[in-house]
Amino acid sequence: MEGSRAAAPAPGGGRPWGDGDGGRAAEDDEGGEVSLREWLDRPGRAVEAPECLHVFRQVAEAVSVAHAQGVAVGSARPSCFVVSPPFARVAFIESASGSDASGSGASEDGADADADADADTQPPRRANTNSAAAQSRDGQKGFPLKTVLAMELNWYTSPEEADDNGAATFASDVYRLGVLLFELFCSFETLEEKMRAMANLRYRVLPPQLLLRWPKEASFCQLMMHPVPDTRPKMSEVLQSEFLNQSRNSLEEREAALRLREEIEEQELLLDFLLQLQKRKQDIADNLQDTVAFLSSDINEAVHQQSALGQCGNFSIELDKEVSSGTVEDQSDCGSRKRFRPELLAVDMDEHNRSMEECSRTVPSSVVIQESVLSKSSRLMKNFKRLETAYFATRSKFSRQVGNPISSRDQVVKRTTGSAVGTEGSSIDDFALEGHSGRRQRGWMNSFLEGLCRYLSFSQLKVRAELKQCDLLNSSNLVCSVGFDRDKEFFATAGVNKKIKVFEYNMIVNEHRDIHYPVVEMSNRSKLSCICWNSYMKSHIASSDFDGLVQVWDVTRSQVFVEMREHERRVWSVDFSLADPTKLVSGSDDGSVKLWSMNQAGSVGTIRTRANVCSVQFQPDSARSIAIGSADHKIYCYDLRNIRAPYCTLVGHTKTVSYVKYLDASTIVSGSTDNSLKLWDLSMNQGRIIDNPIQTFTGHTNTKNFVGLSISDGYIATGSETNEVFVYHKAFPMPVLAYKFNVTDPISGQEIDDQSQFISCVCWRGQSSTLLSANSSGNIKVLQMD
Repeated sequence: MEGSRAAAPAPGGGRPWGDGDGGRAAEDDEGGEVSLREWLDRPGRAVEAPECLHVFRQVAEAVSVAHAQGVAVGSARPSCFVVSPPFARVAFIESASGSDASGSGASEDGADADADADADTQPPRRANTNSAAAQSRDGQKGFPLKTVLAMELNWYTSPEEADDNGAATFASDVYRLGVLLFELFCSFETLEEKMRAMANLRYRVLPPQLLLRWPKEASFCQLMMHPVPDTRPKMSEVLQSEFLNQSRNSLEEREAALRLREEIEEQELLLDFLLQLQKRKQDIADNLQDTVAFLSSDINEAVHQQSALGQCGNFSIELDKEVSSGTVEDQSDCGSRKRFRPELLAVDMDEHNRSMEECSRTVPSSVVIQESVLSKSSRLMKNFKRLETAYFATRSKFSRQVGNPISSRDQVVKRTTGSAVGTEGSSIDDFALEGHSGRRQRGWMNSFLEGLCRYLSFSQLKVRAELKQCDLLNSSNLVCSVGFDRDKEFFATAGVNKKIKVFEYNMIVNEHRDIHYPVVEMSNRSKLSCICWNSYMKSHIASSDFDGLVQVWDVTRSQVFVEMREHERRVWSVDFSLADPTKLVSGSDDGSVKLWSMNQAGSVGTIRTRANVCSVQFQPDSARSIAIGSADHKIYCYDLRNIRAPYCTLVGHTKTVSYVKYLDASTIVSGSTDNSLKLWDLSMNQGRIIDNPIQTFTGHTNTKNFVGLSISDGYIATGSETNEVFVYHKAFPMPVLAYKFNVTDPISGQEIDDQSQFISCVCWRGQSSTLLSANSSGNIKVLQMD
């Protein structure tokens, strides 16, 4: 009887069918259409007259349409209808049973009715009905669905059908509607209670609460269930009954009210969204206003400092005038103002370069400044986003440290050699102009300005010299370590070729030769992993190898004079103390760190760790503290007066820590195979663990190899597995400079891209801008920041 179906909206829409908890529960659980049987028996269903009459009217109209076509429905039971939101729309989904009616409405084919009755023992389901949800509902209420369906057929069978076993008639359909009306207006807590009420209903005995609360509905229910079929009302009389029509207007009003309520809820939802959006944007606006405010403050401070410097810059204008009028001496004579002794020519090359720089200062200062600004502007704009991030990070750190003045005064550390070595500090902050009565105002801006100036000071890494050796075609030429001696006159290389080679720096840089030969070459029994020059004894160099052996060599004699054999596995790192050159430390794959003294036989202390030790280094101004880089992703700092436990642990890397280097006494740089370097401030140690590095440097690639790490005057050099050298400055997380080693095919002479090669070690030449670097093929280059 498809013509009788009410149009059902898409499942899942609408609001609760009733204002009671039952309606809400139904919508929450189902969210779509369910059978009328389940709808009636849902737990806690609240009886609401408009809703119940609305459902009843839709079923009655469907039955009336069938009767108008001369068809008795026979299956007008709750299990043959589905209800869907909103407003409890009812649809009939079971084919009508029966046949053409006679004058009394009797069907001539009883077999079809029986067949339909058997088929109706299961409730209808749509293809999109959630069976799991239905089973969950069965478990929640006390009315087992199969039990109720088995009894439903008996409840909705009219007396004449039960006595004569006859077919469905128009009158029996009216009887079934009476039973449905009773179920709509009566809800039960237990199945036993419902079964007693349905058994009494066969005798038209209604519960007292129904008679008291819904007298009109109870009266009409008894009329439709009259035992005499002819006494029951016709369908036209049912649809025109007073109690059913009186509720139509109220139902329409209810539907209009529900629609209005839905619109109000939608408007409230829109308003809530707009208010939340406004709040978030207002927060952004407030933050932006604060940002603009402190930017204005910083701009004013920068303008003030620039004005103060400008007052002392009159000498530049006068100098420009002198140059333009020719009163300044010929620049060609500037080179002769510096006297050189021929025998010291190679040693004094740096001073000669500085002399030439002094000559260049005779160029008008305005021109020099303009050219410098233009050259640096492009680099600044290229990295603007990263510089912006660094600026705000520095500003934020300063805001958290208000009341803690930042001191960037150079600190001087006295080593045992008697020489004074300047640690990291700001030469810009302490710069005093001649004639200026005061110094530039200190603050966080000067720290950022120093970093910015250092970042923009150099534009490239250029090759100053390339070390050409006779065994470049040797496949085992990987250089594992390079280092300069005390006076930076010689440097040594060591690696898997089992040799320590010592070269004279000035000879490599100043003399162009086809092949460079080492001044000293020492052979080892095993592959070498690390070397370290002694800062006091110029000719002493320590080495570690793959057999676990630590040795100290005398370069002047080309032989070993101290051999230390206590490690059980490969030793990755060895380091002399700067503060006490007789102290030596080594770290091994056996998880131990050995402390050695040149004045004693055997180790003087052992630190046991839980993982491989990849790097060790003494604190620069003390022989009592060391840092350890471990394969367990952590850095451990030990006080050698108490080696039972580290006094500080640095946590932040996600892979093996391959290098640790002290930037100064309280700052450490670590390198890891997680593609990053990290800068740590030990003064932030409130407990035993620091897990927030003050800077993370990224840009290079390092996932599996030792690529080197070296520090000089705030510049941090490291290698990359892309065969590139990267230089960072401690103030910013992005690279300052990069240089890629070119790979030349020995046969064709053309450059090729060999992805298997990587930078294996780097080393600054003291505090200069010269960097010594080597790669996995044994190619060694002297690079200069320019």
